[in-house]
Amino acid sequence: MPVKEQIGIVISNKMQKTIVVKIENRYPHPFYSKTVIKTKKYLAHDEQNECNIGDQVLLQECRPLSKKKRWKLSKVLSKSSLTS
Repeated sequence: MPVKEQIGIVISNKMQKTIVVKIENRYPHPFYSKTVIKTKKYLAHDEQNECNIGDQVLLQECRPLSKKKRWKLSKVLSKSSLTS
């Protein structure tokens, strides 16, 4: 069975070894045909604390690591131009 992967943007890295990632899902409205954007936040495991706010990352589904953490950082696709 393949592992689920999603691309998102880091919106918080204030926790130790944990990042919050925003993932957008775009789809056309079934009746009005306007593009609807749904946003969902996921907690992900970042072992080396390498992510900063604004980085684009690839997440990979894994076993439950805590009450809300079910994803882990696979790789950083692009670094943010903002440095904090």
